[in-house]
Parts: sequence; C-alpha cells; structure tokens
Amino acid sequence: MDLVDSKYIGLVSSRLPKFKRIKPNLYNCRCPICGDSQKQRNKARGYFYGIKTNTNYKCHNCGASMSLNNFLKQIDPTLQKQYAMEKFKEGHAGGKNFVVEEPVLKFEAPKFKPKLDLPKASENAIATQYLEKRKLDPNNFYYTDKFKAWSNSHKQTFDDVSYDEPRIIIPLFYQKTLIGFQGRSLGPSKVKYITVMINDDAPKIYGLDNIRGDAPVFVTEGPFDSSFVRNSIALCGADGDVGKWGVSDPIWVYDNEPRNREIVKRISDTIDRGEKVVIWPSNMWEKDINDMVVNGHMIMDLLESNTYSGLEAKVKFTEWKKV
Repeated sequence: MDLVDSKYIGLVSSRLPKFKRIKPNLYNCRCPICGDSQKQRNKARGYFYGIKTNTNYKCHNCGASMSLNNFLKQIDPTLQKQYAMEKFKEGHAGGKNFVVEEPVLKFEAPKFKPKLDLPKASENAIATQYLEKRKLDPNNFYYTDKFKAWSNSHKQTFDDVSYDEPRIIIPLFYQKTLIGFQGRSLGPSKVKYITVMINDDAPKIYGLDNIRGDAPVFVTEGPFDSSFVRNSIALCGADGDVGKWGVSDPIWVYDNEPRNREIVKRISDTIDRGEKVVIWPSNMWEKDINDMVVNGHMIMDLLESNTYSGLEAKVKFTEWKKV
C-alpha cells in the first residue's frame, strides 16, 4: 500500500460508517456496498488491506472483493478519477484496474454440529405433492410445520413467532456440517425463500460438499435448479465469488428472463470477466431450469450446448436480451 492509496482511503473514509485504522496497511469499516449486518449496527466487516504495492477491498458479509480503484469507482466516481490520475503520475497504467492478489479465505466449521432434527419432506403429504409436481425428490429435503420456531431453535432469527408457517427445508452443508438452511413456502407468502445462516461467516451456497472443484462447475440461482444439474452449486444470496470456495472453472446459469434488467446486467458482467455463461436459446420460454425439466427438456444437453464465453458469448447475449 503506497502513500497515494492511503491518502484516498482517508479521503473516502468520511463516507464509511465505523471507519478505523487497525494497523499499518489495514483499515476497517461497515461495508457501503451491502450495508453490512442489519441486525448488529456495530458490526463492521469491510476491510482495506495492502498486498505488496497494491490495495484491495474485501467485505466478509457480502463477499465483495475488488481493487481500491474499483471500490472508489462504485462509491465516488469523481474521487476515483482523481485517484487514477495520481496513480498514473506515479507510473501506474492510468484508469485501469490495479490488479491485486486474491487472499485465500478459510471458513472454519463451528465446533458444535447442528443437526437436522426434522422429518423428510417425503413424510408430509403436502410437501411431497409440491416437490413431486416439480419433479424433485422429496427424500432430498425436509419439512417443518413451524418454520420460525424451528429456525429460532438453531439461531435466534424471528422476534415474533405468533404467526408461523410450514416450509420445506433445504439444508446447506459445508465440510459435512450444517451451516444454514433455506425455507421454501408451501402457501401464499410475501417471501418465498428465507435463508438462515447458523454461522454468518459460512458460504451461502448449496451443494459445496457434492462437487469436484477441479472440473467445470455449473452455478445456478437456486437449490431446486441445482438438483437437476451434474456437478453444480446454487447461490443462496451469496456473492458471485465462488473461487474462494474451491471452484476454479465456474459456468454461470442465470434464469431465462431477457427482460429482467438485473439478470441482463449479471450476464453482461460475467461475460466481461471472461467467464463462461449459459445463454438460453431465443425460442425457450421457460423461466428457469426447474420449469424446463417439468416440460420435458433434457437439461444437461441444453446447458452444455449453450455455454459460451468471450466474443461468442457477447454475440449470443445480444441476440437473447430484450432490454
């Protein structure tokens, strides 16, 4: 971390809640990208740190990881232009990202081992009917008739349990330890999926224990979609940085919603990173993998024949998107 980096961290610090200098080349603040913990306002999990002559930013809540240059570009574009100019004068390539090494993060599983003290979804008629209608195996999931109360038995999450509801439980394991779970509503609900992490530092990812990280890994948007795809994981509200969890060759699979601006942006960003992405054929109308399976499509054939990267991905993406 050089003097220019330290100077601009200081300049942007007034916009960073709970900002403090921990030691030389290490600063801490609440993450301005995700807002950090919504329950504990004093929790600060964003860090600026130096690696050799570079400076990087990392949030241990949302997983955001970027150079100081890109951080400033998101938080204060005007300040970023001034920073880029000073770095240029110091001999760096003006206006480009200043590449840093990604730190190796290790999640240590909690010493206690929470257990899934629930019946399988196959033991409940309503849950079984829902899952089988979606062509999902009810033996792979669990069921609770009081989701809030059961969640609180593992981690205090809900203050009011007077109105409780049944949900299908989708377990999240890492290193054979239950680290969290998703609850899928079975009836009308404002929130279809609720994710509860038993350990806040654990990866919000489904299927990590069941993949070969040295082979291509399909990264889907939800556990149900992932259930139909070989060597796949699903993000459950996690950030897109799957490399730190052992995935070296991700293939990103987004929902088939060409008019959804958020999804369109995610695909565009993936292509810009040079990573592989599935671009669905224009004649596909189903929204996601689960819908495609229900309607009889051979999903692995579809995925493998529509995976693109680089210039070819840009061409296919332009043909697919509607916004």
